[in-house]
This record gives sequence, C-alpha cells and structure tokens, in this order.
Amino acid sequence: MQTPPRPFADPATDPALVRALDRLCPGHDGQWRPLSGGRTNRVWRVGGLVVKCHDPAAVTPLFPNDPKAEESALHHFGPLGIAPVLRAAGQGWLILDHLPAGRWGGPPAPVAHLLHRLHTAAPPAAPLRALPNGSAAILAHAASFAPPGLPAPPDDPHLPPVPARPVHGDVVAGNILTGPDGPLLIDWQCPGLGDPCEDLATLISPAMMWLYTGAIAPAGWADALLDAYPDAAIATRTRALLPLYRWRIMAHCAWKAARGDADYARALQIERDTP
Repeated sequence: MQTPPRPFADPATDPALVRALDRLCPGHDGQWRPLSGGRTNRVWRVGGLVVKCHDPAAVTPLFPNDPKAEESALHHFGPLGIAPVLRAAGQGWLILDHLPAGRWGGPPAPVAHLLHRLHTAAPPAAPLRALPNGSAAILAHAASFAPPGLPAPPDDPHLPPVPARPVHGDVVAGNILTGPDGPLLIDWQCPGLGDPCEDLATLISPAMMWLYTGAIAPAGWADALLDAYPDAAIATRTRALLPLYRWRIMAHCAWKAARGDADYARALQIERDTP
C-alpha cells in the first residue's frame, strides 16, 4: 500500500549533492531512477549509489524522520553489517551504496537475530533521542497525541524501564532488506536509545505490516519472531507490553488519518480488529 509521494525540490539541482555523486561515482549515466518502498521520503538509484532525500514535513509524534540522526546511525551501524554503508551526507540528503538485496519476506528468525545484534551493540558516540521506556511512559506518550475516538487504553502492567539500548525505531517490513549475508535494516531516520521491545512490537503490529506489505502476518508469526529472539526476558516483556505498543500504533494511525491519509484509516481498523 502506497500513497502518492509528496512534491520535492529536484535533488539533481543541489550542487553539493551533484558534486558528491560525481566524486563517488565518476562516469555515472546521470539517470535518477526512483526506488519504491518507503512511505515518507524519496529515494533514487544513481549508478551504483542510492540517494535519499528527507521530507521535512513528514515528522509525526511517533516517527521523527530526523536526517542527522540517520546519518549518525549509519556511520555507526553500517560498519557492523546492520545498516547500509553511508558514503556522503548533506543538507537533508544521504548517499549510500546500492545493495544487491531484495525486500525481506522470509521467516522471522533471521530478523529476530538481526534485531538482537542491534540491541546489544554499543550505542553511537553521538547522542540519540531517549525513547519512552517503561509501561507508564509508553501510555503517556501515546496519550499525548491520541485523537478522540480511540478505544480505551489498555491497563498499565506497571513494568519499570529497562537499561536503554540502541533501537531502530521504525522496524517495519519495508525497512528490512535481504542480502547475500542475511537481512539488514534501512531507513534509520527514527533511531533512539530505549527498550528493545519497541522494535519487536513495531514489526509485530498488524497495521504496520499491512501498510508495507498489503497483508497481515499469518497466525503464529509474532510468536515465532519472539521465540527466535535470543533474549527470552525481552521476548516475555514484549508480550506484556504489546497491548500498549499496539494502542500507540492505533493513536499514530488515527493521527495520520485525521490529516487525510486514507491508508491509515484502514490501518487503524486492522490494528483494532486483529487479535
């Protein structure tokens, strides 16, 4: 499911971006080939590189779409094989290596292990935002932007915060690629330090799965993901917090739908009606 892209200034007219492309890929054919997949920003392939331009109007209360945070995350996690390799960055744009990879659509176990690698990695030297951590904080964050008309929030299980770990912040099916060495994560514009459950819960969300694949996961898929995650305590915690995270996803979908995005109105129904 995709919405029409927002209008962007022609990135090929940015002198700094053009110079960077010419330096990194001399002799490229000058063709900007749009790449599909994302709902927020614009991405092109130019020669053997990928150009990503961030839409400054696409910030939401749940997904901040921060290009500087993405730059920092790619610098740090690219060399670890968790993210693409960043080649250059400028005002609102990034240049990355093009990956010989396809969209992920396989079993959940390799992704569970990829997320565990991220969650147990050292954080970047540059500070990342602090994510809501603990059940009370999650509910308060969701309530801060939830429009009227949502179902009542779930009960607070009174789980305290955990030590903050690196979190991608936007783990949806469209942000996972499968390459020769296994899956990796793209679109790092929402990273933070917080609870690893956040990434697992976002990937499990029926609404987010539908928005990026046009379908919801088969029965048992979420349990398979959590069973494969190497830290059983985090998997158990995710199961306990999942109603809270899913209510926050409903709030996000309602917030987007109230601003005219019909896909998110449908996604809200799916999140609400899927057990």
